[in-house]
Amino acid sequence: MTDKTPSRAVFVNVGERTNVTGSAKFRKLIRDGDYAAALDVARQQVENGAQIIDVNMDEGLLDSKQAMVTFLNLIAAEPDIARVPLMIDSSKWEVIEAGLKCAQGKAIVNSISLKEGEEQFLEQARACLAYGAAVVVMAFDEGGQAETAQHKFDICKRAYDLLVDTVGFDPNDIIFDPNIFAVATGIEEHNDYAVAFIDATRRIREELAGAHVSGGVSNISFSFRGNEPVRRAMHSVFLYHAIKAGMDMGIVNAGQLDIYDEIDPELRDLAEDVILNRRDDSTERLLQAADRFKGDGTVAKKEDAEWRSRPVAERLKHALVKGIDEFVVEDTEEARQQFDRPLHVIEGPLMDGMNVVGDLFGEGKMFLPQVLKSAGVMKKAVANLIPNMEAERAASGEEKQSAGRVVMATVKGDVHDIGKNIVGVVLQCNGYDVIDLGVMVPAEKILETARKENAHIIGLSGLITPSLDERVHVAAEMERLGLDLPLMIGGATTSPAHTAVKIEPAFGRAPVVHVHDASRAVGVVSRLMSPEQRATYWEDLKAAHEKTRITRARTQASRDRVPLKDARAKAFDVDANDYTPATPKQPGLTTIDNVRLKDLAPYIDWTPFFMAWDIKGVYPKILDDPRRGEAARALFDDAQAMLKKMIAEDWLQPRGVVGLWPARRDGDDVIVFTDETRKTEAGRFYGLRQQLRKEGDKPHYNICDFISATKPDWIGGFAVTAGSAEGEIAERFRKANDDYSEILFKALADRFAEAFAEYLHARVRREIWGYAPDEALTTEDMIAEAYQGIRPAPGYPAQPDHTEKDALFRLLEAPQRTGIELTESRAMNPAASVSGMYLAHPDSVYFAVGRIALDQVQDYARRKGWTLEEAEKALAPILGYDPDAPAAKAAE
Repeated sequence: MTDKTPSRAVFVNVGERTNVTGSAKFRKLIRDGDYAAALDVARQQVENGAQIIDVNMDEGLLDSKQAMVTFLNLIAAEPDIARVPLMIDSSKWEVIEAGLKCAQGKAIVNSISLKEGEEQFLEQARACLAYGAAVVVMAFDEGGQAETAQHKFDICKRAYDLLVDTVGFDPNDIIFDPNIFAVATGIEEHNDYAVAFIDATRRIREELAGAHVSGGVSNISFSFRGNEPVRRAMHSVFLYHAIKAGMDMGIVNAGQLDIYDEIDPELRDLAEDVILNRRDDSTERLLQAADRFKGDGTVAKKEDAEWRSRPVAERLKHALVKGIDEFVVEDTEEARQQFDRPLHVIEGPLMDGMNVVGDLFGEGKMFLPQVLKSAGVMKKAVANLIPNMEAERAASGEEKQSAGRVVMATVKGDVHDIGKNIVGVVLQCNGYDVIDLGVMVPAEKILETARKENAHIIGLSGLITPSLDERVHVAAEMERLGLDLPLMIGGATTSPAHTAVKIEPAFGRAPVVHVHDASRAVGVVSRLMSPEQRATYWEDLKAAHEKTRITRARTQASRDRVPLKDARAKAFDVDANDYTPATPKQPGLTTIDNVRLKDLAPYIDWTPFFMAWDIKGVYPKILDDPRRGEAARALFDDAQAMLKKMIAEDWLQPRGVVGLWPARRDGDDVIVFTDETRKTEAGRFYGLRQQLRKEGDKPHYNICDFISATKPDWIGGFAVTAGSAEGEIAERFRKANDDYSEILFKALADRFAEAFAEYLHARVRREIWGYAPDEALTTEDMIAEAYQGIRPAPGYPAQPDHTEKDALFRLLEAPQRTGIELTESRAMNPAASVSGMYLAHPDSVYFAVGRIALDQVQDYARRKGWTLEEAEKALAPILGYDPDAPAAKAAE
């Protein structure tokens, strides 16, 4: 019989540095394939006192499953690391299961929860039991994360009963994580979070016999990121009380914990007031004192005066960092009087300030909207200096000088330019001449302009995946024409890997640089322009690109893809059940031209809005985030003010169209018919199938699988735009030199287009198709996709071929009915537009095709009437092989 007496084990430190989401160093090592150095990180954790090491490989550019298996197998051969248990940490169950198969001895799974309901919870718990693993159970149920002590305990009690009584778990193998949240955030409701955790811990240990309690300790102090002495004190004080309540495990850096009795008494008391919520003013008192504890944690000297009393260079730096333009003209003028030339003010204190902004942005301590406001301050300062600089040049006869000329463009076929515009603003504010050619710019115009303007650098941007190939084309043309200008690459779909694998091999006459974000652009351009730094920088870039190519080749070779015939044998079978497709109430085409912005505003999903500004987090929680909340709230206030004007003045006139057509699946494709007799083909949608090997009976999806091959089924399509006036309004802001408002407006226009898609899909489900007439979902439910059916878009993961928009737009008569046009690369213009398909089957799901093998590309080309080369060009981003390899091998 299991011993259910409360556990009294000593506190167990869980090492956190072998986690790619929490350690930038470890993430880089794993990305680079440097597993030897990654093992040293694990070894250091053990040497520093970690009694368990947490291993997490969840990162977008990694094959998480492969990385987990590789790392755990290597650990197994290292006795000094393998002597401690492993905590296998992932949000993906397949990664956890792969890790369990590699773990020696007893592993711990981090984590399972009731978030998706009891059925999935029990399934995963039984699997953990079969592997002999202990489990971390989050205090998270169908209603969300628990915040109060009562809710935390209730969830843990429910999970405990299921694990012990239903699954048969040993209570000693159950570890509860009752959620450690940040305190001292300035929000009153958060003040009791630490107490709630401590109280819940006490009840768990008293009433759920044998179970353990763990948590991520660093969460408690997020409000004080950047002030390590205060954070260490908060961690130690929190652990002092939580351990006494029964917390016996925790993810904590044991090497950075202060001894409770050795913490500065004043700081310890202030931290204890916050942790235990002993005073109403605890947060304010700790905030007031926090800046006095620096370096080694001792009380530092207080600043002698407020920022307006500082030297002018410091005032300018402060104004730039804080985005304050109130005094910048007078401060710039004062600085001009202290320097020999006005240009020296730009090169000196103003550049110093922008460099600080860039560094803070790169470190995640500033955010995009703040950077743009800083750039606005810089622009104002430079504008004040320009007349003096012009007068100086006129008196001396000098020609106008600039730090350098950069030609920038969104490449042919693409209309997205928010990121490019941000980079241009930042470069201009740092003294560079930027020649912005706009959007949809062909290679010939880019290169002709670069020659004509004697440009020093070319910058290429783009969003949609066909833009990747266009940037390769521009690079190849530069090589052919003998241009030796450095090439900067940016845009959401590109990456360092694409730059290294595709672009740099096409152009070897000058450096090729992937610019991750606007804050790095100035540093990149500065090094490219520097006679002293350029050669070394170029060598470093070439070495990094070569390393990326080697790593990518090794990673791709390890991917296990099944032949197309085997993937088809495991297709999802929509005809396996007795589902009867619903006939639409309004078949054919329905034009939507009576919708206003006020109708769409309630459907806006604000989370992607913040992500567009590189403020990552879920709305509305992002507004209270300890690190990002201040920037998020300021941005949201500005957005709400503009939103009200857009609605009140009807800045945009949304237009859309819906099409619902008789359909039948034909292999991996769907035939669309002209009418319900289903005799005359009106068009055809082509599907792509997953080929990455899957375990068990998991299907290899294709979007066409969700249409019946035997019953009279239907398929839908749509195209919506926020309005054709988008470009005109953005241009007004641009002419007024209001870059921040221009970008804010474009981001809001994008949100309205997505909101229109959400609004229209709801109408389709309830009225136009009518297969869910009684649906009553909240906006939050719709954003969470808690409805029947899906709306996959061509060019996105479920069907990555953008050319599928051709058939969709023809069937919808989209240009005539909505005003949306497709560029030659199939970008939609206006940019704030959305299109896609409607699939109604209740089992339809979103998925990613992933990389595909040559046999499917050949088959796809045959079905679409393409050559293999045409198919490889269209599907380049998802090819699981190098199409140039056979030719290269034959040439040897």
